[in-house]
Amino acid sequence: MDNIPNRKKNLVKRIAVSSKKQITIPKDFYEQLGIGNEVLIELADNKLIIHPIHEDHFDFSDLILKDLIEEGYTGEELYKEFVYRKSQIAPAFNAMISEERPKAKTYTADTLEELFGEDDEQ
Repeated sequence: MDNIPNRKKNLVKRIAVSSKKQITIPKDFYEQLGIGNEVLIELADNKLIIHPIHEDHFDFSDLILKDLIEEGYTGEELYKEFVYRKSQIAPAFNAMISEERPKAKTYTADTLEELFGEDDEQ
């Protein structure tokens, strides 16, 4: 199988777990994935999967620009208001996450079965 052309090999590193149950992401992994201040971590098939979060997934520039034009902004005013409103997106998301995080429920295999299992009512 190792002779398959264009097959990428997985990068694997052994890392330590601290006394506080923390791990350090190796620098080359961190840089290659473009990891910022947060990641999503998933437990699947008895494995931990770490997903980088890229803030650019939430780019509403086109919608902001459309609203500003409809509101009558032009020229330098349009540019300044666009920059301001775009800068308000991340803080708004962070506030929403902070408000909702305490309400979040941790699901186990049993509760996921309840959530996604077959409906008895047909």
